[in-house]
Amino acid sequence: MRSKDRISYFYDGDVGSVYFGPNHPMKPHRLCMTHHLVLSYKLHQKMEIYRPHKAYPVELAQFHSADYVDFLHRITPDTQHMFSDELVKYNLGEDCPVFENLFEFCQIYAGGTIDAACRLNNQLCDIAINWAGGLHHAKKCEASGFCYINDLVLGILELLKHHARVLYIDIDVHHGDGVEEAFYFTDRVMTVSFHKYGDMFFPGTGDVKETGEREGKYYAINVPLKDGIDDTSFTRLFKSIISKVVETYVPGVIVLQCGADSLAGDRLGCFNLSIDGHAECVRFVKKFNLPLLVTGGGGYTKENVARCWAVETGVLLDTELPNEIPDNEYIKYFSPEYSLRIPSGHIVPPDFYIPDFDEDEQNPDERMDQHTQDKQIQRDDEYYEGDHDNDQNMEDV
Repeated sequence: MRSKDRISYFYDGDVGSVYFGPNHPMKPHRLCMTHHLVLSYKLHQKMEIYRPHKAYPVELAQFHSADYVDFLHRITPDTQHMFSDELVKYNLGEDCPVFENLFEFCQIYAGGTIDAACRLNNQLCDIAINWAGGLHHAKKCEASGFCYINDLVLGILELLKHHARVLYIDIDVHHGDGVEEAFYFTDRVMTVSFHKYGDMFFPGTGDVKETGEREGKYYAINVPLKDGIDDTSFTRLFKSIISKVVETYVPGVIVLQCGADSLAGDRLGCFNLSIDGHAECVRFVKKFNLPLLVTGGGGYTKENVARCWAVETGVLLDTELPNEIPDNEYIKYFSPEYSLRIPSGHIVPPDFYIPDFDEDEQNPDERMDQHTQDKQIQRDDEYYEGDHDNDQNMEDV
């Protein structure tokens, strides 16, 4: 039993100020909301807070093809009309649009997961958290499902430098196809994905029969699920499968992707998990006392995503959070209850939930102000102070 877990937490406010475009369900602003809940509950005082380095193109090319990385680096909203063939080739378009500061966004979230893996490798912490990471659909040569760079694969490659076996667990509502595919032929990474399967649900892979090939045969596990699964069924399945996997595979480290689109009421998801049910999976994995890298992932009802990841940060810190949300920059998003755990009757949205308008476009001026504000907030009160002042140490990571 470890006496007390040392936790490293990675955050850069710039990730929360990028904008995928009107009506796009991915709202990176949810990351600012999560961070401010973490701050308002004073969880930052119990962990080491780091701003991640921006991953260099050569680091991204440890998994992705150099030509794809180079294209992401060069393309801008103003120049994309000149590259129609490449946009098709690299699958950029409606789901994966080209937006302002796209490459920097990728560098930050990937840098966070790589830094998290390095700190675990160097035994500088027991648990590392990067809620901006977990973009599990990106492939070697193309974007997919709102994901451009697969930070999870890059983090796992880093962990493999120090560990013979890495266990990857994915509780996003969508199949963790990019990570599974990257390690489909090796026994050094076991991938376990719990996801909705069937009815043409994205990405269409993740059948129970997909188990890996060659040396990787039986090292990919898929748990395909139907609409509406609840806490009881999900956690029962999760605990029985994961306990057997850990007992049999004996990993040296675990990577846990905590996509929050598996929560009830998600704009794109179709499961019926409560925040407590989702967090129970995190609590269970933590109990193995193995080095643990935790990321975010999907999640499209942003106030519930922020609630979920704040609760799970608390779980990783063994800290129970009071239900009443303390005052913070984003308190208005949590009205009318201002509570962390949503009453279950309120969590499922009506059928007409997905609006024709875009919430961010209702008042573009307000949105811009918010983004500018986020940068100010992030620079001013990021709590690099006292024992937790590690910003200057990032070069060593």
